[in-house]
Amino acid sequence: MADKYVLAIDQGTTSSRAIIFDHGGQIVSTGQKEHEQIFPRAGWVEHNATEIWDNIRTVVAEALARASLNHNDLAAVGITNQRETTLVWDKTTGEPVYNAIVWQDTRTAKIVDDLGGDEGQDKYKDRVGLPLATYFAGPKVKWVLDNVEGARQKAEAGDLVMGTMDTWVLWNMTGGVNGGIHVTDVTNASRTMLMDLKTLAWDEDIASDMGIPMSMLPEIRSSAEVYAEGRPQGLLPGVPLAGILGDQQAATFGQACFEVGMAKNTYGTGNFMLLNTGTEIVPSKNGLLTTVCYKIGDNDAIYALEGSIAVTGSLVQWLRDNLKMIGSAPEIEELAATVDDNGGAYFVPAFSGLFAPYWRSDARGALVGLTRYVNRGHIARAVLEATAFQTREVADAMNADSGVELAELKVDGGMTGNELLMQTQADMLGVDVVRPKVAETTALGAAYAAGIAVGYWKGEQDVIDNWAEDKRWTPNMDQKERERSFRNWKKAVTKTFDWVDEDVED
Repeated sequence: MADKYVLAIDQGTTSSRAIIFDHGGQIVSTGQKEHEQIFPRAGWVEHNATEIWDNIRTVVAEALARASLNHNDLAAVGITNQRETTLVWDKTTGEPVYNAIVWQDTRTAKIVDDLGGDEGQDKYKDRVGLPLATYFAGPKVKWVLDNVEGARQKAEAGDLVMGTMDTWVLWNMTGGVNGGIHVTDVTNASRTMLMDLKTLAWDEDIASDMGIPMSMLPEIRSSAEVYAEGRPQGLLPGVPLAGILGDQQAATFGQACFEVGMAKNTYGTGNFMLLNTGTEIVPSKNGLLTTVCYKIGDNDAIYALEGSIAVTGSLVQWLRDNLKMIGSAPEIEELAATVDDNGGAYFVPAFSGLFAPYWRSDARGALVGLTRYVNRGHIARAVLEATAFQTREVADAMNADSGVELAELKVDGGMTGNELLMQTQADMLGVDVVRPKVAETTALGAAYAAGIAVGYWKGEQDVIDNWAEDKRWTPNMDQKERERSFRNWKKAVTKTFDWVDEDVED
C-alpha cells in the first residue's frame, strides 16, 4: 500500500485545497481555489456552500491531474475544515436554505446574550468547554431557523439538516440526496456548543434551549475510521473516506503533538494555539477553550486547551485589499523591515470582537499610539506585531491553566513564511519558534488520520518519524523591552472595549 497516496481535502476560510501526500508525508501535488467572501452587513460573513462544493471537485481533479494520478492510486481521503462555519440545508433537495455563516460572523450576539441570561457566558461551559460566544455553530443554526422564512417549520418536519463544512463535503461526496451520509467527527462537534465533552454525545437540553431539533444534527464519529467510500458515479469512486478533523486539531495531529504539554500555533486567517492535555478535560480559568483534540478509532479521546484569535492573516489581507497599502500579502515583510520598531503604534484587530482570552463581542479594532512620526512602515510592523502579541496573551493563559511553561512553540500556516514575524514571535514569547519542513500541517494531519484508519500508516509513531524541523528562531530581545512593549499592547487592547452598544449598530 506504500506505493499509493493519501488525499486531503482542506476546506478553509478563504479557499479549498486538495493535497496529495506520499508515505513519507511529503506533498506530491496540490489544487487550490479561492471562494467569495460575502459581507452583507458589518459584522456578517458568509460563504456560498454550493460554490465551495464546486471548487472542491475542481481542486481534487487538479491535484490528481498534476500528479498524473487517478482514484485508483489513492489509499484514503481525509477531510479538514474551517470548524465553526455552519450550514443548514434541505436533505431532500440538497439545497442550502441560506449561505454558510462563517466562524468570524457576529450576528448572533443578541442570541448569545439571551441564551446566557442571568447565568452569563459560562452557562454551558462545564459541559461543552466553551463560553457562549458568536464564534460557535449552535447559535448560528438558531439564527437561520429564526430568520429564514419557513426554515423552522421544515426543520421540525425533519427536512433540514445542519453541519460544519466537513459534514457538507462528506454528505456530497457520498451521494448527497441519493444516500449521502450525515456525519461529523468529535473535533467539529466539540465546536458547536451542543456536544457534551465527557460523553461525546449531543446534549439534548442545550439543543432544546437553542430551538434546534435533534433530527438536524449529524452522527458523531471518531476522527479516524472509514465513514464510507466515494460514491460510484462521483469523483473518487470506491476510495475510503476515512478521516475528519477540524482544521486546528488536524494541524496539531500533523505537528505530532501527541504528548501532554506539546503545543502548536497555526498562523492563518486567524491564529489558533492548541495544547495537548491528554485524556484529561482541563477547564480553563483564563479565557481558553476546552476542546477535543482528536480521537483515533476506538481509542480514548484526547483533549486540548485552545486559544483562538480571530484576526491575524486577515489583518494583512485587510491592509492589502481595504487600505491598498501593499499589493500582495508577502510585501508586508519588506515594508515592515523599513523601520526598526513600531514607532509607538499598536494595532488591535478586533474586527469581529476579541476571542481568547477576552471573549468581548463588544470590542472593535483600534490603531493607537499615533503621532506625526508614524509612517507606513510602522503601521506594517504594528500589523505583524499584533499577531505576535495576541499569541503571547494566549500562551500566558495556557501556562496559567496548565501549570506547564511553554518550552518551544511549533508553528505552521501561511504566515510562517514571514521571517520577520517569526523572529518577532520568538522575541515576544521568550522561547524558540520551530517551523516544520512540511508547513501544510492542517492537510497533512487529515491525511494522517485517514491513512491510519486504513492501515497506510501504522499509527502515531509514523507521524513522529515523518516530522522534520525546517527552521528555528531564537529570541534575541531584551527582557525589559519585551515586557515594556507587551504592557503597551495590553493597554491598547483596553481601548477597544465597549465600542458596540445600543447606540452603535454593528
